[in-house]
Amino acid sequence: MSAHEFDTDIRVVPTGEGGWHGRVSPGWNIGANPNGGYLLAIAGAALRGAMPSHPDPLSVTAHYLKPGVPEADCRVAMQVLRGGRSLSTVRATLVQEGAARLELLAAMGDLGTAAAVTPTLVPPPPEMPPPEACVPRSPGEQGVALPIVDRLDIRLHPDEARGAAAGRARVGGWIRFRDGREPDALAALLFVDAFPPAVFGLLGAVGWVPTVELTVQLRARPAPGWMLARFETTDLLDGRLIEDGLLWDSTGRLIAQSRQLALVRLPGAAPG
Repeated sequence: MSAHEFDTDIRVVPTGEGGWHGRVSPGWNIGANPNGGYLLAIAGAALRGAMPSHPDPLSVTAHYLKPGVPEADCRVAMQVLRGGRSLSTVRATLVQEGAARLELLAAMGDLGTAAAVTPTLVPPPPEMPPPEACVPRSPGEQGVALPIVDRLDIRLHPDEARGAAAGRARVGGWIRFRDGREPDALAALLFVDAFPPAVFGLLGAVGWVPTVELTVQLRARPAPGWMLARFETTDLLDGRLIEDGLLWDSTGRLIAQSRQLALVRLPGAAPG
């Protein structure tokens, strides 16, 4: 059993009849709530355990029905909708305290068997100062407690580290586990949801921005080392935003793409 915090905190055990049992740790919280990417990684661990021949989430779409509950048990119930030779389609529900918190649909495959094809339309990594020249993610800047930064080393581009300093809804930088764990496919599910929301660069301290729906598509298994990320929002209307993200590994290879619909409390907005 791994001694790394992430592996311990996403660990699930089978309970029979398509069910898996785990426990949600408070160490990955944003404010008082478990990070959405962390909850998705717990569900991903159950999918991996149930589909050993298809261990990688090639594409996963998750709907967040209610906030997760830290320091509480969880159950992941799964249903295989289609089992095939190259991929399987699976539905999963993460339940806590009798209520569904996360509902997802995933296409599971094996990124280790991908054919060697010369890429033609792959976004290159952005220009980014090295990690040592970037700025650690700050709870004070976002206006919310960030227990997650005790587990993740997140370094932001110097021009995007202060609220509203970028003048546009964009944020990027580097990410890795603090305890030395190397990234993998499940880590990518966490990493695409671990940075400040892109609107932080435009609006400043936005607090907790809850995810409504998150889709992640994985392209490859990451190489060891720092991962580089870029997130941008070009659609913000009536307190809802759409954020697009890209994640590259230490070799500059594109690993994951994400898109999420989230809620944001705009400055001066009336309570809803």
